[in-house]
Amino acid sequence: MARKRKVEKGEILGVDLRSSSAEFLAFAASTGESAVEVLFSNEMIWATQKMIAELFDCTIPNVSQHLKQLYADNELSKETTVKKFLTVQTEGDREVERERLFYRLDAVIAVGYRVNSVRAVQFRQWATAILAEYTIKGYVMDDERMKNGAFLGEDYYEHLLEEIREIRLSERRLYQKITDIYATSIDYNLDAPTTRKFFATVQNKMHYAVHGNTAAELIMDRADAEQPHMGLRTWRNAPAGKILRSDVVIAKNYLNKDEAKSLELIVTMYLDYAERQAMKRIPMTMEDWAARLDAFLKFNEEEVLDNPGKVAAEVAESFALSEFEKYRIVQDSLFESDFDRYIAHQLTLPFSEELDRVAALCRSDEGETDAEL
Repeated sequence: MARKRKVEKGEILGVDLRSSSAEFLAFAASTGESAVEVLFSNEMIWATQKMIAELFDCTIPNVSQHLKQLYADNELSKETTVKKFLTVQTEGDREVERERLFYRLDAVIAVGYRVNSVRAVQFRQWATAILAEYTIKGYVMDDERMKNGAFLGEDYYEHLLEEIREIRLSERRLYQKITDIYATSIDYNLDAPTTRKFFATVQNKMHYAVHGNTAAELIMDRADAEQPHMGLRTWRNAPAGKILRSDVVIAKNYLNKDEAKSLELIVTMYLDYAERQAMKRIPMTMEDWAARLDAFLKFNEEEVLDNPGKVAAEVAESFALSEFEKYRIVQDSLFESDFDRYIAHQLTLPFSEELDRVAALCRSDEGETDAEL
């Protein structure tokens, strides 16, 4: 069942379907022609003869003739490529239910090959991308409908809330949680310029908000072989274990307690915001999340990074590793393992106390031997 909605001036004419398994998607060629909508239902794209004619810039009789020939040549099966959909459309002042014949994507593409226009090629590329998006995400929605408050089912938001809460509980680094939230965007595309820019800057923006430096600048400023623990405040095997090469190139390891807490609070508030957006059923695009990060930092009166920084990541990493090579010598001379501490402790015990301890161990060993016999 479908219904027509009121169309505002300049808005793309469309049909909104009440079923979560069917909706109309707008295809607009890159040449700037007006958008044409096709039906997306049960993982497949469908179009009427009128839609096909608009898609390929030809007449309805032309489309009809191509379809008849395709079926006559047994190139397509009419039983599997033609389907009736009941739609509700406005005719004058009335809303009228009508059954309309829709043709499946393979029939539409077959007509497109016979028309063989630039627009037909563009449609084939667009349709392929739509189906690929559905395969990956399990849902699909075009940008124009998202901007106009398109219908998204409850299942989508329930899944989104579950995903956000899982991100919150994960053990991933704080800035990675921000990128994970970004990846929940309704139109997420790994190769999009917006994504590449966001991934390249998010870590530095978070660091800059906390201490006024990019991650690379922080490492350059605080990595120092002459300082205790080489300037690190934490590392993988802290506090008693050795500092490793991999520890000294992680900017977060140089944050003091207050800075680390500030970073954690910013990420927590950002996750709270993401969860509230999902609870309010507000879909978020890649552009939305990219813009919201800066807006969120400004709202919390944090400094917002607007440049790539003064130090390249490769330079900072090279510097930190060179400092580590100097610090390694100091660390080896000072390092005390668990075994070293055990031996040192034994040497502090009175001789009689040590004899009693050894005797107790011997009695324990004898008891275990008897039990085995």
